[in-house]
Order: sequence, then structure tokens, then C-alpha cells
Amino acid sequence: MLTIGAFARASRLSPKALRLYDELGLLTPVRVDPHSGYRYYAPAQLERARLVAWLRRLGMPLARIREVCGLAPAAAAGAVAAYWAQVETEVAARRDLAAFLVDQLERKDATMTEPHDPTAPLTLRCAARTDRGLVRPANQDAAHAGPRLLAVADGYGPGGGPAATAAVEALKALEGQDACADDLLAVLEEAARRAHRAAPSAGESTGSTLTAVLRSGARLALLHVGDSRAYVLRDSGLIRLTHDHTLVQSLVDEGRLTPEEAQSHPQRALLSRSLDGGTDFAPDLQLLDARPGERYLLCTDGLTAVVSPEAIRAALAGAATPHEAVADLVRLAHEAGAPDNVGCVVADVVEEAAAA
Repeated sequence: MLTIGAFARASRLSPKALRLYDELGLLTPVRVDPHSGYRYYAPAQLERARLVAWLRRLGMPLARIREVCGLAPAAAAGAVAAYWAQVETEVAARRDLAAFLVDQLERKDATMTEPHDPTAPLTLRCAARTDRGLVRPANQDAAHAGPRLLAVADGYGPGGGPAATAAVEALKALEGQDACADDLLAVLEEAARRAHRAAPSAGESTGSTLTAVLRSGARLALLHVGDSRAYVLRDSGLIRLTHDHTLVQSLVDEGRLTPEEAQSHPQRALLSRSLDGGTDFAPDLQLLDARPGERYLLCTDGLTAVVSPEAIRAALAGAATPHEAVADLVRLAHEAGAPDNVGCVVADVVEEAAAA
């Protein structure tokens, strides 16, 4: 048998890592001295230890490494290939997000040369649609699309439908207000706060998500609470602008769940933030700079839970108009079984002269 020091040198794993893997049941020593607690390993364990070391170098989570180590070689090879495909997809998404952030920051530089006339007034050409889906007995989603305001809400609980409708209605008055760009976030946040206060108390297990965009000129204010989402389609690809407020997403953020495990988790729909009248109002807020040619999507999880980002991107890119886009997205949800209500808003940023 090999001492922990000798085994560490042979496997290129540190003694500290070996002790952790022992505690996790990932790499258990053959023998532990009952008096000193010293660990001893068999030479035959080196192959597994080296595999663990390689998988850690790939960045694979420990929970997934345990699964791979329990598979036959051919199945393990397939699992590693699947993991790496997932990594490449996530890296591509982060690359697109980085490109988006770089572009947003560059737009704030007043000295840069704009590719379009910065004085040209912009508007939104948009469409909204909600659908009951194929399983739910009632539609609890609400959506609005206008030249100044975009919004989607996903109600839950016995009064979910009215809660979502009330959340969107609370914002509709903003369509008639010509808020200046500097006040956009405050105006949008205060309207959503009123909706939150008016929502049923948490004890009634009723509430709603809310994702909304308010426009003034080329400036967009984005407010988000819950697990509905906002995306933008531009040259760099489809970029997700919001982060889900769910228990499962928090576990993924902490590294306690993999994205695959989150998709099938029994509590994946449990919200950590919502409009429910009984908890603190804590929306995510951000300002964006819009340009002609961009296409924005706001949608409830009835779409994103069953339709892949790749399919959503293709539908948005392939539709000639926002009306066609929302119809195509609902159709994709139906083709995937539509187990939940579907709500979506699609808006194109255009110059007012082109929209006329």
C-alpha cells in the first residue's frame, strides 16, 4: 500500500484534496490506521485518482465526477464528451454576453463614432401574445407591447391570473408619460413597487413575476423580478439580460447543483423573489442603450422551460416581423408540449421614419 504522501505524488493530487475526496466518498483509501488516522491507498487506485485529477482540471464539479467514475469506460467517455459540449455552449454564451457588455460600455463613450444618426428618434415596433398552453386549465400570464413599454408577468397561485394582469396594468400608465432618460429607472421602479404593494399577501400563496422595459429615446430601463426573462438579439447573438430569481438558480450559483440537475429539480419553479405583497420588493434594475436593428424578447418560463435558447434565437432571427416572431415562439412551445402558459413580447428597435 501507498502512504497518502506517496499516493499524492503518484496521482498528482494534494493530500488535502485526497482527504476531501475521502470525505465525499469519491476516492476512499483502502485502509485507515485506527490509531493515527493515517490513510493508505492501493496502487490499483491510481487510475481512478488520475481520472479525478484530469476531470478536475477540466473544471467538472465533484458531484458529476462521482457519476463519471461510477460508469463503464465507454459510458464515461460519453459523459465527458457531453460535459465538454455543455462547457463550450456556456463559454459561447459568456462570449456573447461579454460582447454585449463591451458594446454597451462603448456606447457610453461620447467620443466614439456612432454607426447611425444619434439624433434620429427611435421607437419600438412590437407585438405581444399569451397562450394557455396545452395542459393548464387557465391562462395566468399577461403581456403588453407598446412604443414606450414592454412587459410580461407570470401569475401563480389561486389568484395568479388577476395578479399578473394587475402587475402589467399598473405599468400601462407609463405609456402616456414622457419620462426623461435620467428618470427612467426610478419611474419604472416606483410603478412596479405600487404593483407589489397591491399584490395579495404572501399568506395567500398568490403572486406574479414581472419583467418590463421602459423606453425614452434610445435609453431603455429594464426591471426584473422572478423567473420570466429578457433577451436581446443583435449581431453578437442572442444575449440573456436577466437572472432567474429562483431557489434552484441560487443553488446553481453556489455550485450545489449543475444546470442539468436544475432542469429536473422538483422545486425548480419555487421563486425567491416575486410581486406578492408580503415580502421585500427587490427588483433587478439596469439601463441599456438601444440601437436600430436590435430585437428584444420578454417571455415567461412557459417558453424558456421547454424551448432551447438555440431554437428561440432561430425563431427570432427568422421572423420578418414581431407578430410573426411571437406566433412562431408560441408554436415552438406547443410543439414541445406546452405544459405551462406562454407569454411573450417581441420588439424591434427602429427609427421613427422607418416605422411610419
